[in-house]
Amino acid sequence: MKQQTSVPQATEAFSIKTIILPLLSIIVGMIMVILDSTVVNVAIPNLVQYFETDLKTIQWTVTGYTLALSAVIPLAGWLTDRFGAKRVFLFTIAMFTLGSVLCSIAQSPEQLILFRVIQGLGGGMVAPIGMAMVFRLAPPERRGSIMGMLGIPMLLAPALGPVLSGWFIESVSWHWIFLINLPIGIAAFLLCVRFLPDTDRGRTPALDLLGMILAPIAFSMLAYGVSEGGTSWTSATTLTGVIVGGVALILFIIVELRQKNPLLELRVFASSDFSRGIVLAWVAQVALFGSMILIPLYLQQIKGYTALETGLILLPQALASGISMPLGGRLFDKIGARPLAFVGLGIISGALFILSSITATTGLGLIITALLMMGFGMGLSMMPLNTHVLNAAPRKLVARVTPLTAAAQQVVVSFAVAGLTGFLTSRVTSNTMGTEKTDIVNGLVSGFNDTFFLAACIALFGCVLSLILRKPKRMAEPEPELQTGDSPDPAMMMGH
Repeated sequence: MKQQTSVPQATEAFSIKTIILPLLSIIVGMIMVILDSTVVNVAIPNLVQYFETDLKTIQWTVTGYTLALSAVIPLAGWLTDRFGAKRVFLFTIAMFTLGSVLCSIAQSPEQLILFRVIQGLGGGMVAPIGMAMVFRLAPPERRGSIMGMLGIPMLLAPALGPVLSGWFIESVSWHWIFLINLPIGIAAFLLCVRFLPDTDRGRTPALDLLGMILAPIAFSMLAYGVSEGGTSWTSATTLTGVIVGGVALILFIIVELRQKNPLLELRVFASSDFSRGIVLAWVAQVALFGSMILIPLYLQQIKGYTALETGLILLPQALASGISMPLGGRLFDKIGARPLAFVGLGIISGALFILSSITATTGLGLIITALLMMGFGMGLSMMPLNTHVLNAAPRKLVARVTPLTAAAQQVVVSFAVAGLTGFLTSRVTSNTMGTEKTDIVNGLVSGFNDTFFLAACIALFGCVLSLILRKPKRMAEPEPELQTGDSPDPAMMMGH
């Protein structure tokens, strides 16, 4: 009864003004983290040159970061129950800001990778905890509009990140793509201290320590093995990574299935609709996010564009995604995920097939057309797929799905980056027939063509795979735990 009477009272008294400052605090923190996830791609060619190293080493600044994100995302709920949402949110903002400052003063590739891991450990919990706090701040009937406001950093950051990164690299130095987070982080911290309300701590469940140990070993070693496999699948380093990672993964799965409160709720895979949806989402993520790291490399290494020009060229892709994402959400309610995933992944595969035929003389118009197609296809398919996965999860496990899918996405992205950059390196080496400049350029072009073609085939496979999706059966009555309005939001699954 208490809950039933409190909701109308909260509705009558609610005004957007009462939460605008707490909401602003959360947005500033989130935009810093999401922005940082997009700035590094443009900077990679500059980092390779600055540290006098190779692409396979520098790509670990992305892979290490995403693996660190995946390691801490499942801990967000436990830490919030143990220490309170505000306290954990402040700690994660501080840790991410510290990691950013350390990245800006890195003296070697190894230091930069280590400091990026520290960044990821801080940044991984910002989005899920920020979303959870917004859910508590807003009444259920206004959550749609409030979550729309929170979507601002998710749409703006991917668009602004490459442009901002390019400007800093050209006008100052690469150090500033990380150092800029210091004033933003301080502002976010002070705003959160002043305006975020203290939240009640929940009942702290037992912590899955064994799962915490096995998961990072499994995912990092497998990513390392996939990266080395791009050069040789029979080398000692590749086999070590794959075998150690594989054994750790098997042990992790066994431990999680036997735990009462597992780090990741793997029992949800018993739902065939969920399994089909999430496997398809993974295929789409490999094709999309794996290829997105290649495009800045092509534009700078082959076309000779500056970092700022590269950022501006990438802008239409983010804008197209921002335009098509609401369209995909509306159409999902009418026609479901299958036609949207089929069309979206079809458009993405078409764009990647176009990119697989580009040369050193390909016009900018064709490249931007492909980027627009990729952005539009991503916006059209990803949110419906994420919503489908949530709908397909068993009702009693749905609250545990978001940490699983968010962590899994970061792992998949790290595999995609490691695998496709390793494949690119091996194809460039195989296709370079001499030491003349023309031979090197031709080898680079052929390497990019082969890698984009592989990504296109993966996207096409996803397009065909989307045909097996079916609309999940809805239960007549929701479980009691879902009647409070605390069901997860598909936007939380978009990752960084």
